[in-house]
Amino acid sequence: MRDLWLVAKYTFQDLVKRKSFIISNIIIFLIMIIAFNVPNIINKIQGDDESFGKTKLAIIDEDNIYEGSLKQLEELDIGYEIEIVENTALEEIKEKINQEELDEAIRITKGENGIHIEYIVKSMNMISEVPQDIITILQDTYKNLQISKLQVTPQELSIINMPFEMEVSQTEEKEVGGNILAMLLLSIVLFYAIYFYAYQVSTSITIEKTSKIIETLVTSTSPRTIVLGKTLGIGLAGIMQTVALVVVAIICANAFLTPEMVSMVLDMSNITWVLAVLTIVYYILGYSLFALLYALTGSTVAKPEDIQSANGPVAILAVIGFYLSYFTMMNPTSTLNSFAAIFPISSPFCMPFRVMMGVATPSEIAISLAILIITIAIIAKVSIKIYSSAILNYGSRMSLKDMVKVYKNKND
Repeated sequence: MRDLWLVAKYTFQDLVKRKSFIISNIIIFLIMIIAFNVPNIINKIQGDDESFGKTKLAIIDEDNIYEGSLKQLEELDIGYEIEIVENTALEEIKEKINQEELDEAIRITKGENGIHIEYIVKSMNMISEVPQDIITILQDTYKNLQISKLQVTPQELSIINMPFEMEVSQTEEKEVGGNILAMLLLSIVLFYAIYFYAYQVSTSITIEKTSKIIETLVTSTSPRTIVLGKTLGIGLAGIMQTVALVVVAIICANAFLTPEMVSMVLDMSNITWVLAVLTIVYYILGYSLFALLYALTGSTVAKPEDIQSANGPVAILAVIGFYLSYFTMMNPTSTLNSFAAIFPISSPFCMPFRVMMGVATPSEIAISLAILIITIAIIAKVSIKIYSSAILNYGSRMSLKDMVKVYKNKND
């Protein structure tokens, strides 16, 4: 145990003292600070102009169909800067659009079969569809104007304009809840932490092989201690950086964002101690799984330039696991999402969010953890046996056939 901690301590200190580690952390923190300040930067640019970013829309009631009742639209906050135009020639409106004083215009006239609405833009290629929200408002305004002429009381008018309440329900027995945005962000953080630091295990092992440091380590302790110690040391550095990132993100969110935006992004209503503990457990197990896989590929490489190609299959597994979780998250009650929560390469990314959404059962969590732990134990056994034979190999990179042969000889 003492040797394990010595290897872990040496690996941890070696990683955190690297200039690349320090500089990358500084860059990440600066990017986070700038990202959280984007709303403030936008507010600075737009200043006190509340119409900044809004579409400038002119509405021309050419035949006075609305009898002046459209003026109230100028006060509505619906994403448009509306201007009700009177006694202005159509050619003048078109000129303003060409000169970009206006973005678009709506011209209302009496047609042969009803009311004619002309939607005027600079180019047909600049629009995807007619603004139906504005058309709906114009229709409702005209309807209310005509109803008022029939001497309908305000109570009767409110009944006619009774709002419709929309409710979404599901046929599944399990109710799904949780902040999707928060879950996606947490999923990305978990993937980054697990993938990036697990990858470092492979790099560390290969560098020490090529620098011959490993010869000293092998004579001082067992290969098993080296593999587990490096995995532990880099894992501790990963946990430290992940915690730092989360803390900086929370500080920046509370310092630079409005309370409404913070509550939307960092909705903590579904966060419980059980979920927090499970997330940490899956983070550790997920990291251990991929770190041991990378330790296996790192021990088979003789030259640092071969690391990337050797790690390719493991990287593909990690990406498949992440996307399997990511895409099934949108339908957490599906069979595929249940499979992703149990499958070892995707369960670290998927199961915490099934717990957050309230669809995971205790039996599913237990089965998922059991499968993940058994998989880690198997990979650890294979990695250590291959590592102990391949670590002093300075020749060509070991093939899959060579690894199978070495493993069989070790078992014999």
